[in-house]
Amino acid sequence: MGIGTSIFLLALGAILTFAVNASIGGLDLDVVGWILMAAGVLGLILTTLVWGRRRQVVAAPEEPVEYRRVEERRDVTPPL
Repeated sequence: MGIGTSIFLLALGAILTFAVNASIGGLDLDVVGWILMAAGVLGLILTTLVWGRRRQVVAAPEEPVEYRRVEERRDVTPPL
């Protein structure tokens, strides 16, 4: 889940919990809103943990890189 999806779930849950005063038979919109907000917070935390690990700088190996010399040959005629 990305940051955008997490923020969307938080906003949708807050709207259902605090702004909607409707009643649907057998469904409590306040509970649904709290569940969506919890899922949004959990997704936001997990996303930041995953992205935090990806951005760590990895030290380059201290061994020198092997270079190869490339020479161009001019004695070969190009194909027609």
